[in-house]
Amino acid sequence: MTRQELEIQLLTLSPIEKAEAIQLLTQTLSNGSLGIKKTAGVCGGDACVGNTRIPVWSLVNDRRLGMSDARILEAFPDLSAADLVNAWAYVDAHPNEIEAAIRENEEAMGAIDQI
Repeated sequence: MTRQELEIQLLTLSPIEKAEAIQLLTQTLSNGSLGIKKTAGVCGGDACVGNTRIPVWSLVNDRRLGMSDARILEAFPDLSAADLVNAWAYVDAHPNEIEAAIRENEEAMGAIDQI
């Protein structure tokens, strides 16, 4: 089955069936994943992927700059597809937190540029 065929089939599912499919995929991808963590003193306490120093907000910025998930995984070889699934789920659950982190980083970079 091609990805396009799968996409067509997924679109025909009921909302409950879609939720079940997402749950199954998330469980499959999450095996061995360390999830998203916030650690005081690491990256300003921002949400990071697993035990890395890769903030979730920076992955959002990468996407906004046009990077695909495949390109992000190439740029960060320590990340897995499951890590990105967890990151995007975190973004969906905490959009205000991520937007605030992006703004804070942009403001900090603007202050550095003025020096």
